[in-house]
Amino acid sequence: MQIVPVKDLKDTTRISRLCRESGEPVHVTKNGYPDMVIMSTETYEGLERAAKTGRIVSMVQEGIDAVEHGECRDAAEAVASIRSRYGL
Repeated sequence: MQIVPVKDLKDTTRISRLCRESGEPVHVTKNGYPDMVIMSTETYEGLERAAKTGRIVSMVQEGIDAVEHGECRDAAEAVASIRSRYGL
């Protein structure tokens, strides 16, 4: 984990290089305490993709759980039920 004091942010070239080369978020401290986190665009986009993938996996798992708990119906049965109900 990369940690830098807030005063080091004055050297933007060094910090930019550190963000790109480390490939991970850089933690910035103020008076010795965590204050913010900065990262390269590539790192941010990677985290964003991972978060989206996690959400997709979660949604798929919800669907699997619904099927396993009998909360779903066969599509053909559902369509037949709707047609019958509405006289279609």
